[in-house]
Amino acid sequence: MPVRFNSFSSGNSVFSDSDPNCLEIGLVNNMPDSALQATERQFLALLDAAALGMTVRLTPLALPEVARGDVGRCHVNSYLSINDLWNRALDGLIVTGMEPCAVNLVEEPYWPSLTRLMDWAEENTLSSIWSCLAAHAAVLHTDGVQRYRLKAKRSGIFDCARASDHELTSGATDNFHMPHSRWNDLPEEALTHSGYVLLTRSAAGIDCFVKQRKSLFVFFQGHPEYEADTLLLEYRRDVKRFLKGESDIFPTMPQSYFDDGSTAAWISLRERSLSGRREEFIADLPAIPAPGVLSNTWHSDAVQLYRNWLLYMAERKYRNSKARTFGRQTAQVAAR
Repeated sequence: MPVRFNSFSSGNSVFSDSDPNCLEIGLVNNMPDSALQATERQFLALLDAAALGMTVRLTPLALPEVARGDVGRCHVNSYLSINDLWNRALDGLIVTGMEPCAVNLVEEPYWPSLTRLMDWAEENTLSSIWSCLAAHAAVLHTDGVQRYRLKAKRSGIFDCARASDHELTSGATDNFHMPHSRWNDLPEEALTHSGYVLLTRSAAGIDCFVKQRKSLFVFFQGHPEYEADTLLLEYRRDVKRFLKGESDIFPTMPQSYFDDGSTAAWISLRERSLSGRREEFIADLPAIPAPGVLSNTWHSDAVQLYRNWLLYMAERKYRNSKARTFGRQTAQVAAR
């Protein structure tokens, strides 16, 4: 498999600075403890499908201030510390979202580390991907664009279309599906006024957008990396939180996702729960369907997006290598 987890190393001839077919990418996994391994699996599988002849080394990293339980802390102990990143460069970076602890993002305990990571990525990557809350944090830090709270969670599979032509959307279908799962949104006018380019727009609103700085920053409000059952597992988690009294709102059912039978079962549970919430209703949660029942209708388009991202970095890496070679040759000639 061309994509694998690794720790940073030096003197590795396969991952030389000049080989555009070998890319080193960092994955800053900020997801909750229960989703850490699933997130690793999702990005590994997506990058593996997108690589097609390239070799990609994916290195997991963690922000130390993200709240963890014992299991989560044990798992991220196998990751590299974010402090191992500051004195090196990577070809690419992927930063996941995380569950918020504070109403205002700047009050999050991890805010200083996250903003330092944004500044580092500007100087030390060819491109970086910022997902969900990480996208909201990045545009707030760099351009002061504030997200706003939605009346209900925006969750489901939404129709999506290209909004502009770009290297990242090359070869993509004009219309496709994309999962969304979020409580917040970004104002499109504020983004475009700040120089962001909207690449894809969905029925859920802004999907993917970019800003070319020293490095290409790519932002996703949607989740191309999701597996077929990810929205189901999130919905079950949110319903459990309601039944346990950890949330006051019975979660909105993911749109265009469940079949008729599952939809009816979830509606029945909701009606009973709203008339008298009891934790024992957890036993009545609809069963997780067998593999293949839920369809990943966005997979091929997600692979194309990530394939284009890898190709973008490979092409920039090739250009940079040529420029360095030309610079050395010019210096040698001048020194004669």
